Amino acid sequence: MSSLTLVVMAAGVGSRYGGLKQIDSFGPGGEVVMEYSVYDALKAGYDRIIFIIRKDFEDVFRARIGKKVERVAETAYVFQSLDQVPSGFVLPEGRTKPWGTGQAVLICREAVRTPFSVINADDFYGRSTFETMADELRRVKIADGVDHYAMIGYRLANTLSEHGHVARGICEGTPDGYLVNIRELLKIQKFPDGIKHTEDGLDWTPLPEESLVSMNFWGFEPSLFGELEVLFREFLRANTGSLTKAEFLIPEAVGSLVRAKTARVKILPTRERWFGITYPQDRALARAAILERVRQGLYPADLWSET
Repeated sequence: MSSLTLVVMAAGVGSRYGGLKQIDSFGPGGEVVMEYSVYDALKAGYDRIIFIIRKDFEDVFRARIGKKVERVAETAYVFQSLDQVPSGFVLPEGRTKPWGTGQAVLICREAVRTPFSVINADDFYGRSTFETMADELRRVKIADGVDHYAMIGYRLANTLSEHGHVARGICEGTPDGYLVNIRELLKIQKFPDGIKHTEDGLDWTPLPEESLVSMNFWGFEPSLFGELEVLFREFLRANTGSLTKAEFLIPEAVGSLVRAKTARVKILPTRERWFGITYPQDRALARAAILERVRQGLYPADLWSET
């Protein structure tokens, strides 16, 4: 079987959560959410793990998570920062955060040598999604002059928080399951009469609960990095008036490649129930969900004991 790499984006600030949710405890042995993703990925056949983190919490991250993963898999660390920009670009005054998930993936360019997946650190994706993605990444692709990528498509109703609005990439696909467009909606919320989204906080538009959404679980080939380099430069040029806050996001980058017909993205639908840590109130529900899976025997109580 071919080698597969898992890239875990763990450099976020967690402003709505109020802390470093990447290293908060959820499992019975103090495990963090991303440990379950790494565990599932290794079970599915991934053999290299890359963590994207910030340099300022490298020591605590390695002590809390890295040392456990290093014992069972080849592990590397990539550090995301604001100043990782094309040569000649002048950083705008007032910008304090890095440039988003697109930049996070781009800075892994020198560390990735194989087909790879990208996930968020604070999202629980479910065992079967890693198996499905690993199978897709190993599948022989037709040499048709375009790049072949993949994404896990979740049922919208299976991805919401009970405690506030969330952002989701709503996907439009072809009848044979390829991505046509992905639209990032920043405020989606569940109400007693259904799921709705708003652009202005006043007018709410219904969304079908069966809509397929991206939760930033992607499957790529290393060819993506050249595309991202070009798109990042274009992003910086196109947003000169809003560079203190604008973000270069993976869903938008992939969407632009699809629209330009330089890439095809296979949507891999799943019925897994996603859960994540957006708000402090999500913590209790996430912990209960993990403990239930341990009780069912899906995970050992001491996650790394068998390895």
